[in-house]
Amino acid sequence: MKIYIETLGCPKNEVDSKMAEGVLIDAGHEITDDLDEAEIIMVNTCAFIHDAKMESISTVIEMEKYKRYNCEMIIVSGCLGQRYKEELFNVMQEAELIIGVNDYAKLPRLIEDTLEEGRRFRCTETDGVFEEFEGMTSEVKNGSAYLKIAEGCNNRCTYCIIPYIRGPYRSRKKENILEEARALAAKGAKELVLIAQDVTNYGYGLYDDYDLADLLHDLKDVEGIKWIRLMYCYPDKITDKLIKEIRDNPKVCKYIDMPVQHGSDVILKAMNRKSRKADIERVVKKMQKEIPDIVIRTTLIVGFPGEKAAEFNELYDFVEDMQFDRLGVFSYSKEDGTLAALIKPQVRSDVKARRQEAVMQLQQSISLEKNLKRVGDIYEVLVEEGPDEEGAYLGRTQYDAAEIDNGVIFTSDKPLEPGDFVKVKIIDAFDYDLVGEAL
Repeated sequence: MKIYIETLGCPKNEVDSKMAEGVLIDAGHEITDDLDEAEIIMVNTCAFIHDAKMESISTVIEMEKYKRYNCEMIIVSGCLGQRYKEELFNVMQEAELIIGVNDYAKLPRLIEDTLEEGRRFRCTETDGVFEEFEGMTSEVKNGSAYLKIAEGCNNRCTYCIIPYIRGPYRSRKKENILEEARALAAKGAKELVLIAQDVTNYGYGLYDDYDLADLLHDLKDVEGIKWIRLMYCYPDKITDKLIKEIRDNPKVCKYIDMPVQHGSDVILKAMNRKSRKADIERVVKKMQKEIPDIVIRTTLIVGFPGEKAAEFNELYDFVEDMQFDRLGVFSYSKEDGTLAALIKPQVRSDVKARRQEAVMQLQQSISLEKNLKRVGDIYEVLVEEGPDEEGAYLGRTQYDAAEIDNGVIFTSDKPLEPGDFVKVKIIDAFDYDLVGEAL
């Protein structure tokens, strides 16, 4: 049957969808990009925060109109089903099949049973072992590919529902990661983006100690790979060994995504974060000393329950003092089933919005100042798009992650393709993007 897959949410969901594609193709199904010809539509959902849940639900409802054409079945997969299970099945009559995050390998059989016997849901709990999909790899896009190294989370931050959805932390065997890395390189990947709920916890439950530094060392030998990027690193597990590997490994981008969430110890404790402000400052200074060109990206939450003006002002000053290179700010979202949802008082929505805007404006000025210092520098840029009607290309440096960070807009006298690398001299700068000329 022809199956269309719509993916919502984070890169981990994108990887899950590619795994599902592989399983379905192996079972004789065909993946289509045309909704009008799809006989089955699968929506891989996100349920991390309220807005993501609403987007997932509205997308499923929107897909029902295609039942007037060829569509025989709507499947809801991923976090929404795993989180709400039977409750969702009873309410969402648009879907014939609801599966969770641990059920993609069973998808062909579940489709067959649903077609024969009618509506059903299957949202199993994890057995504590990373589930491999034999021979399946994630998508290579513009020379870049996500590489999942673990699943689940043990951190139990009080605002986060992920451990209840995706289960406890399960490290993936190193030999399987390396095998997929080589397969991705053979498909044209030049950048590997390592992802997990907590990348720095890699090795937990599988090896004697955290093993991310050793994994990076082994990935260095994969031919064809030029960049290795680290996402979702927790500051309390950034060891001296890991810093040394980032510094000395020529393929590891001098970039780290390290969500710190707040700058007030009062709020960090209420969030059940393992690091305090002094710990974060210590690891940032250590990385900057050992790796002078390191670019640090972080994320923050404003409006956490109990965040008064004093705690917010402390966060604001923290951002000003730390001068993070890349920063995203989210308003706290109250999620049923989390401990933070029970904390009183909750912060008003308008206050959260004002605080979010204040931090983002501060970061905008920090980003512009840092970008202006890059004018005149020469960077190796990975081409992502172009040329447009005016002949401009869009790319990014090793200091920028795809889709979330800054970009480089540049011209080139010779034609380029997405996935190419080119040297670019920076001639101008904006708040978040650089402008350059290919050499």
